[in-house]
Amino acid sequence: MGVPVVGTVMRKVLGSHNERMVKRYLKIVDQVSSHENDIRVLTDAEIRARTDEFKAKFAGGASADDLLPQIFAVAREAMDRSVGIRNVFNPEHGFDPSRLSSAAQKAYAEVQALIEATGEQPSEGDLLGGTKPVPAWQIVDIPNIIYNEVRELYPKSKPPFRARPFDVQIIGGMVLYEGKIAEMKTGEGKTIVAPLATYLSVLQGNQVHVVTVNDYLVQRDRDWTFPFFRAVGMTVGAIHPMHMQTPPDKALAYDCDVVYGTTSEFGFDYLRDNMKMATQEQIQKRRNLAIVDEVDSTLIDEARTPLIISGMAHQHRPRYELADELSQHLIVKQADWNRADEKVQSCLVKISTLEGDIRNARDKDAVPAMKEALDAARAELPALEDARDRYTQYYEVEMDKKRSTLTHAGISEAQKKANMGSFYVGENMDVPHLLEQAIRAHTVYQRDRDYVVEADEKGQQSVVIVDQNTGRKMPGRQWSDGLHQAVESKEGVPIKDETQTMATITIQNFFKMYDKLAVMTGTADTEATEFYEIYKLDVVVIPTNVPVVR
Repeated sequence: MGVPVVGTVMRKVLGSHNERMVKRYLKIVDQVSSHENDIRVLTDAEIRARTDEFKAKFAGGASADDLLPQIFAVAREAMDRSVGIRNVFNPEHGFDPSRLSSAAQKAYAEVQALIEATGEQPSEGDLLGGTKPVPAWQIVDIPNIIYNEVRELYPKSKPPFRARPFDVQIIGGMVLYEGKIAEMKTGEGKTIVAPLATYLSVLQGNQVHVVTVNDYLVQRDRDWTFPFFRAVGMTVGAIHPMHMQTPPDKALAYDCDVVYGTTSEFGFDYLRDNMKMATQEQIQKRRNLAIVDEVDSTLIDEARTPLIISGMAHQHRPRYELADELSQHLIVKQADWNRADEKVQSCLVKISTLEGDIRNARDKDAVPAMKEALDAARAELPALEDARDRYTQYYEVEMDKKRSTLTHAGISEAQKKANMGSFYVGENMDVPHLLEQAIRAHTVYQRDRDYVVEADEKGQQSVVIVDQNTGRKMPGRQWSDGLHQAVESKEGVPIKDETQTMATITIQNFFKMYDKLAVMTGTADTEATEFYEIYKLDVVVIPTNVPVVR
């Protein structure tokens, strides 16, 4: 009982491990805030120039600890200007410039005239596909007088006209940069947090992959953060599945400093790169830092889920129909052996049951009768086996393993029926395997239990696997190694091309290839043990910006 008491006392004196970490981060936040006034007087051009200055200092051997307060102060100002205040020129938000002073109104009119003269600009390789134009209000420089007066009009950091990162968001950026898990409650602005950590990492020569939940969020978050990255002189791209994005466009996105995408798309691009014939054809050249947003289920529950790229298994279509015909011939030929074997198996079960009953019998008076029945069954067994052996076994079926194997007699009979000579020479070598799969399809797999036959999206009848655990149909899934095609041939539906695995990797192993992995989520603390065991990641629970009332 003494240990918990001491632990409680120590926590009251020293605070929990998480509280101590947050206090350390808050001290750094104070240093970031101390640079704020110096950074605010810089022009847009001078903000962009700071990026080159920081890169030069890192190249000269400066440490992140020394530069972090200045870097995050620049990032905070750039975020407030580019994602927040700049929206006064966005026609969607209807800002009224008459609220500004006369001097600021004059500056506003000059900027508006410049925006109209500039018009939409090419994407500079920053946007998806390099084709979506950039509105001029996102890229022209804005005088500081406008930034200052809009801050006075809107002192609270709230969209659409303010986006100054809160202290807790600065902490989140530091946690992610260090390769940890930032647990932030929903509504705390995690979308702003990722670019802060990203900026510092890119300054050190890294490329950052920001991993989000779906393709809509990939493009939304990328477009939303684009003005920030442009404000600090960096490029940001988005990757999508091949049917949404051409290979040149995807390669363009991977040339950016920051790339937004989903777990599966980053993983599949890695697999596709490994199938390329030359390194210069590969597009995902670096895996420095991945910042994963709100995909706890992917990182934990689906950690061992494989990403798989399949391809055609055969250049020439195998002879599924022939195998099906031969399998039915062998099944008919073995029918007498099967009936005789059922009697043998029934006798063996009877013997086993009686042996168990005798061992466990409580009524000793019943034992003599059971022994008599056992002796009779044992005496009957040789005759049943002799009766079975008068017939030929052409194949063996193991129901528990869902497997079938041809016997020598089965091979000989199939070769004779097919009039092929030997199956083990030349083009005939695939037939034994196809024949065993066809026998499995007829003897092991049952319609309306293991699979159903129904129309697909094209109206064609097809075989749909039934999940044995849930009873749910799994359209689009196929049994491997030719079994699916054997079942299709059995049912007389169109036979799909057989596929084979060309490349595969689990989600867990893919993320482990990054030099550094960071996660931002709302629920990591409850899964902290799993995160550490799988990825060696620590969780930092970041307090809310405003105390939670409920």
